[in-house]
Amino acid sequence: MSIIVVGSLNMDLVVRVPRHPVPGETLLGSDYDSHHGGKGANQAVAAARMGGKVRMVVRIGQDSFGERLRQGLRREGINVNATLPTQAPTGVAFIAVNQEGQNTIIVSPGANRRLRGDNLSLAEFEGAKVVLMQLEIPMDAVIKAAELGREAGALVILNAAPATPLSPKKLSLLDVLVVNESEAEALSGHKPDSVETALEAAKILQQHTSTVIVTLGYQGAVWVGPSGSGHQPGFEVDTVDATAAGDAFIGALAVALHEEQTLAQAVRLGCAAGALATTKAGAQPSLPQREETEALLQARG
Repeated sequence: MSIIVVGSLNMDLVVRVPRHPVPGETLLGSDYDSHHGGKGANQAVAAARMGGKVRMVVRIGQDSFGERLRQGLRREGINVNATLPTQAPTGVAFIAVNQEGQNTIIVSPGANRRLRGDNLSLAEFEGAKVVLMQLEIPMDAVIKAAELGREAGALVILNAAPATPLSPKKLSLLDVLVVNESEAEALSGHKPDSVETALEAAKILQQHTSTVIVTLGYQGAVWVGPSGSGHQPGFEVDTVDATAAGDAFIGALAVALHEEQTLAQAVRLGCAAGALATTKAGAQPSLPQREETEALLQARG
């Protein structure tokens, strides 16, 4: 039984600059670095490193970036047989980072934008126990994936990022909704500025879907589900870079739910993975392995 990730895949091109240019200005920057990214791919890698059997459904360009990203997923043990080629260029994120560490990002979705609902069939979801999606692909593909996941008998999880309006009908297709603070506020209209208010926002959203999880950065995460609600405090670590911490959380959560752990146990594993991801720089390079995540849990009781 597999975890099927339906989502985005990008090549991140990062250049460091002394400062961000003003309109019409040209600046010389550093040599650029290329990193494998995209929320879908990040979460697929996070789940694979947690021990999940992962298959990714994604549209990918027939170009050098696409081939490099495809091979990167394969090296992580991810099944890439359901990658769908297209003549469009592979998705790219252009990232400029100044001396203070602040960044500007321009995303060219490319092939990600070409993933449509009619590209998907039940064949891609055969053997699925968990279907995981994000919102960096067109909404009709998200809806179709949720419907096919339900038809296959899988648990359907949506990470509603980036924040996008979701109707009660769309939310009803989900089993688990995962949002951060800003996404929770955008969807519920309720500002989650504390554990208590985050629980209130989660309860508002739970009117339309079975289980809601709100991640709270260093404060951990709260959840509301059929058997009740709770709060998992964050794990204190030496933070270097918070990039992809949310993706690490969701990958670990998906694996724990695939293993039929309780919701509280799944959120705890997710918080540990998310904390560890902040101790290293970068997105996919920071995603932890299962062994180090379990070691953190054991060390913290």
